[in-house]
Amino acid sequence: MIKSEYKGKFIVVEGLDGSGKSAQVDLLVEYLKQQGKEVIVTREPTMESEAGRKIKQALRKEIIIEPLELQTLYVQDRKEHLENKVIPALKQGKFVVSSRYAPSTFAYGHSDGLDVNLLVKMNNSFLLPDLTIIIDVNPESCVKRIEGRGEEKELFEQKEKLTKVNEIYKKLSEIMGNVVYVNGEKTIPEVFENVKKEINKLF
Repeated sequence: MIKSEYKGKFIVVEGLDGSGKSAQVDLLVEYLKQQGKEVIVTREPTMESEAGRKIKQALRKEIIIEPLELQTLYVQDRKEHLENKVIPALKQGKFVVSSRYAPSTFAYGHSDGLDVNLLVKMNNSFLLPDLTIIIDVNPESCVKRIEGRGEEKELFEQKEKLTKVNEIYKKLSEIMGNVVYVNGEKTIPEVFENVKKEINKLF
């Protein structure tokens, strides 16, 4: 992936479904604003591109898409996301916080039986985040949290899939740079204290 030379900082928060990513993204955005940073918050898949909208349909099981085609859609959505939103903000010196990015393609594509090396190659020309934070929670805990929501499960929200996803998250620091792991099994405030320690290294 391509090292960023922009004034702003690109931060990605990753983790299994049910890991508590959303809560940490919200706290992170609030914290950065308190530090006087201009912040753009975003997520993948986006709803701005045709590819992103099609992905959402597949995740909700409204349509069936073959694994490689699904990850190709993610790559197309990511390309537009970077060009239209992430890079313009970084050029202006803003902090961009994204819930999910290329690591999700590596991990979730792997859980669907795709070759990780192929998935990495598909994302080689994209921007390397200044920091990727993995909220590390075991798959069993995540499934319990998901079931506790009382909503219908999405495509990847089952223990077998999440266990395979987690295999790649555990190896992510070998696949790409600027990756840190934060124990997500603790309370939300405790998890965020550790997130904050990593973020403060960027200032």
